Amino acid sequence: MTEDNAEEYEFDEEALAEAYEKALALEKAGDIEGAAEGWREVLRLDPADHGGAAVRLAALGRGDTPPKAPDAYVATLFDQHAEMFDAILVDQLGYHVPEMVRDILGECAPKHSLPGTFSRLLDLGCGTGLAGEYLHDRCDHLTGVDLAETMIEMTDEREVYDDLYVGEAVAFLEASLEEGDEPWDLVVATDVLPYLGGIEAFIAGAAAVTAPGGLFAFSSETLSDETLAGRPYMVGPKQRFAHSGAYVREVLAANGFDCLEQRPIVVRYEDGEAVPGHLVLARAG
Repeated sequence: MTEDNAEEYEFDEEALAEAYEKALALEKAGDIEGAAEGWREVLRLDPADHGGAAVRLAALGRGDTPPKAPDAYVATLFDQHAEMFDAILVDQLGYHVPEMVRDILGECAPKHSLPGTFSRLLDLGCGTGLAGEYLHDRCDHLTGVDLAETMIEMTDEREVYDDLYVGEAVAFLEASLEEGDEPWDLVVATDVLPYLGGIEAFIAGAAAVTAPGGLFAFSSETLSDETLAGRPYMVGPKQRFAHSGAYVREVLAANGFDCLEQRPIVVRYEDGEAVPGHLVLARAG
């Protein structure tokens, strides 16, 4: 298991915590302008944005949509919830996307002449290794990548993956290409797009490391056409990115992927409401 060297960043933790709690309280109270000013103060105190202030501002309609969720925010979020991650995501939020990936591979095998087993699996945003649990019996070698070190430590305990890396997905893909790594014939990303706005670099990176004829399976969240209002993506009310289905297909096609399936799914439940999305299966040209 290897780890990227993250750049150290210092900030006044006490002042930041106070500003964060104030902004959050104002948002919960419905004071949108006050909350927006509060989140701007959080961002001023912590430009690396461990608290995801930029994403919250966009969700409130008081800030530009960032190109993605800040790396510091994603790593902090998942490190904080690592111990209870599976219980929260699966048991409380009804998240079953890794299981859906396994099922779609089996269901689509005869329809699209897909293989039943794979030599090399790359799991981007592997989290605690849920996808590996569902797919390891179909793959000879499994590689997992995640921004959160604590997640990778928990994944390692499953003893399912052969290689694990701490790192940002696009940076990993670019490094893999530069180093001339052997391509993967199955790439999965079961909860990555909700933390990305523009997906061009991510899809291009996946295309570069996927073997010809290899498969790329991933999930995305979406919103109604009325809410998206012609935008390819936006930050939704729960501070996660939603993408239009057409935008996802366009970027796949631009990078040589044949979109075999784009199924509407319920990604998870939040506050008792279904979060809509898509399960996508694409084949590299």
